[in-house]
Amino acid sequence: MSTAAIIVAAGRGRRAGPGLPKQWRELGGRTVLSRTLETFRSAPQIGPIVLVLAPDDMGLAAGYAAHPDVRVATGGTTRDASVRAGLEALADSSPERVLIHDGARPLVDQGIIARVCAALDSHPGAAPALAVNDALWRASEGRVGSVVNRDELFRAQTPQGFHFPAILAAHRAHPGGAADDVEIARAAGIEVAIVEGAEHNLKITTAADFARAEMYLAARERRAQERTGRQMDIRTGNGFDVHAFSEGDHVVLCGVRIPYARGLKGHSDADVGMHALTDAIYGALAEGDIGRHFPPSDPQWKGADSRIFLEHALARARARGYVLSNADLTLICEEPRIGPHAPAMARALAEIAGTEAGRISVKATTSERLGFTGRGEGIAALASVTLVAP
Repeated sequence: MSTAAIIVAAGRGRRAGPGLPKQWRELGGRTVLSRTLETFRSAPQIGPIVLVLAPDDMGLAAGYAAHPDVRVATGGTTRDASVRAGLEALADSSPERVLIHDGARPLVDQGIIARVCAALDSHPGAAPALAVNDALWRASEGRVGSVVNRDELFRAQTPQGFHFPAILAAHRAHPGGAADDVEIARAAGIEVAIVEGAEHNLKITTAADFARAEMYLAARERRAQERTGRQMDIRTGNGFDVHAFSEGDHVVLCGVRIPYARGLKGHSDADVGMHALTDAIYGALAEGDIGRHFPPSDPQWKGADSRIFLEHALARARARGYVLSNADLTLICEEPRIGPHAPAMARALAEIAGTEAGRISVKATTSERLGFTGRGEGIAALASVTLVAP
């Protein structure tokens, strides 16, 4: 499922005091905005990113737009206007989901992003928040007027995630002036689930917030240094598969249907590329191969979509705490031509894996007319994957 992100960084941040706008100031030796952007670019769930900058900052856009997964849009005078600009920049590609995040929340982590994305599987909207723990008073002329019940109160954070068509329509219909995107979503009748936020996911607003952020950042770096003393849990796996040609008018490779004078023979849909990738994941987990989990002797898998196998292998990896860091797949054949279809194959596999296409490599080679592939008798595939426990 395609998930884009919008990072809003068009504000002037006057409450942070004199000097550069807060998103351009340094935090731990790097700008606030660069820290925010890096977290989203490294999130496996996130595909294209729209960075919304103020008109006066567009001179800095080229460096960010140089990243193939980042677009830059010109923001408005209000936050909701800037978010609307980011949404409109995505309208042509129309992702299925979008996460909207404040550029001035540089300590957002992968766990928060993952929780929002997971909640969107079953809700039209989701946002992180923290329960209010302190007592709340309503003031009257500088004195305590009444006590406010805090039981159902939360402190809102970002990223706030939504199904893309719905939030785009909601922004287009809203008159403006909303505090955040949840307010706009609720005005349009969109249900928003609350997921767990984090104290360190603070929004830098005042000069004092920089000191708090430095404190959280230092604690994070200490934990990272402690982890370097332990062995990282990284697993690699290889997969190899072969299918012979048979009668037919197309082949299915990596989920993409390619017209061809012949088909591929197999118990399932004979997607040799997806089979090799699936076996590579099972291999990295030391859990055998497709045949162990989906025996060809079982008639229920006759003609099955190979997506079922790949999704099962990925689910097994997630259940054990791993994410797919990258995959490299080589298709070996004389025909059909693979090159024109390789980008679509990478996108199809990335969609199944819930990651960005840039983490999936699909390429092709021939065997120089040698062997069964060289004689045009079938197609072989070789895949390698890396799984990482974050």
